Order: sequence, then C-alpha cells, then structure tokens
Amino acid sequence: MIAIIPIPAFADNYIWLMRQGTTAVVVDPGDAAPVLAYLAREGLTLTAILATHHHNDHVGGNTALLAQFAVPVFGPARETIPGRTQAVAGGDVVNVPGLPVTLKAFDIPGHTAGHIAYFGDINGQPSLFCGDTLFAAGCGRLFEGTPRQMWTSLSTLAQLPSATRVYCGHEYTLANLRFALAVEPANADIRARQAREQAKRDRSEPTLPSMIDLERATNPFLRANIPTVRAAAEAHAGHRLADDVETFAVLRAWKNAF
Repeated sequence: MIAIIPIPAFADNYIWLMRQGTTAVVVDPGDAAPVLAYLAREGLTLTAILATHHHNDHVGGNTALLAQFAVPVFGPARETIPGRTQAVAGGDVVNVPGLPVTLKAFDIPGHTAGHIAYFGDINGQPSLFCGDTLFAAGCGRLFEGTPRQMWTSLSTLAQLPSATRVYCGHEYTLANLRFALAVEPANADIRARQAREQAKRDRSEPTLPSMIDLERATNPFLRANIPTVRAAAEAHAGHRLADDVETFAVLRAWKNAF
C-alpha cells in the first residue's frame, strides 16, 4: 500500500508525500525543512519531486531537497520550475520513480498560466493532485489566467470519477464553506459538510483530501451552471449574467472581497 501523507508547511500549505517501503515522492514542496525532517524521522529516501505550478510556496524547497537527493523533478512545461528535469504537459503520462504509480497530466490554467494537475490510480482509488486550481469548497485566485480558462479547468476536473480523492495545496476549507453558504444558504450538503470539517479542525486534523462528488455538491465554483448559484451571482452583481463563465467570474470576484 502507498500512504499519502500531508506535511504542513507555512501557515496553511500542505506538501503531499507518497511513501511505500523506504521510498518517498513529494508533490509541491514549498519548504524543504519539514520534508527533510519527515524523511529523516521515517528513514525514507526521496526518489522524485512533482510540481503543479511555479509559485514559491509550492516549489521553494526544490533546491534544498535536490542538494541532498539527486532526483528527477517533474513540472509544468510552460512554467519555470527550480531543478526541473522533466517538462510535463496535458496528456503526458508520468511513471512516478520509485513507486508503482502512473499519473496522467492535465493542463488546468487559470491560477497560473501553465498550471497542471496529476491524476491516477493509487491503491485502487482515483487520486488527483491539483495544486491551487481546485480547493475543498473553493478554487484558486486568477493570478495569470482568465475566468474562461479557470471555468474550463474546473469543469475538466469536475468530470473526473465521483470517487476521486482531491489532494489540493491549502487548508482553506472552512473559509471556503462560509462563502459557499453565502452563495447557497439553503444547501443542506454545505451545512452538513461545514459541521464535519469544523469537527476535524477542532481535532487538529486536516480536512483533506476531499472528493469530487463532494465538490460537485458543495463547491460554488463547480456549480456556476446551477440555477440557484447563477441567481445568487446575479443578485450580487445586480444584473443578468449571460453564461456560466460570467457567473463564475462574478463568484470569483465576490469571494475575493468576501
């Protein structure tokens, strides 16, 4: 069995570590220190680094990790990734070094221009490493992309199997659910999820991974095509909205100021 471990970093990041036996692979190591501490404590050897996008809180630890482990670094082809040895674009397949895992890459621009995700079967469970594009009950800010790009990217991820586990980059879930309730106050799934996730945080547990079916039911940014969500966005904007992309754009701007 492959264990997938969340390593907390900074204020609210998660670095995801896959391990089996004495082998480990990390996804988005923004800080090397907690990764190196975990590897040393557990007696593990790093065999690869996977990056989803170029922001420093996701790749800032690459150089220090490479100073101790000469491993391949997989990262988006259209971004500059420290130490990258393998450029990855949508449709590419990554055979993860040291682990019996094969991941398919998706191009998911919006948060950054070249953002990618990694998707594959791990322990018989469809699994997604999506960086800062899809969050639990939320999505990333549009630093480099357009609303249309982000809506397309999120729609692509929403079409993954319902049982897909979602390993995203930040512990933003409770704040995202507060916004989701502002958009859909009558959504009982959101209220139930809020209670469950609050209980996890009260126990100092991560709210992640999420699942795609849960995101479809509770994440307003995946629900811009739902009439109640569009109605809430129109009420907030004060005018009619032409399509799902405009609805998504209003939701994202609303969340930015929430």
